[in-house]
Amino acid sequence: MAQHDVTTPHDAESHGTFKSYSTGFLFSIVLTIIPIAVVMSGWVQGVANTLVLMAAAVLQFVVQLIYFMHLREEKKPRYNLVSLILGLIILLLVVAGSMWIMLYNMVAT
Repeated sequence: MAQHDVTTPHDAESHGTFKSYSTGFLFSIVLTIIPIAVVMSGWVQGVANTLVLMAAAVLQFVVQLIYFMHLREEKKPRYNLVSLILGLIILLLVVAGSMWIMLYNMVAT
């Protein structure tokens, strides 16, 4: 029977520490509470409200990438980052194209 060493980490990759997960979780909670508080209390109106919500969403996305997907800790070529960027470009093209088509179909009718 072969002996397996269960104490060695796989490829010596770090999957994060309790501290990094806790920090990411706290950032996520704060970045969720801010938009809720802004909308529920009516602190800002109109375009400023939209900008606060969009900024919180982008920051939430960055926190998820850094603390939970460990994008900054990659030692190999950044295949995950490149595939993420390609996915975002495709997503933006689909959303922008859909908005453009819906906008011009509303004007034509």
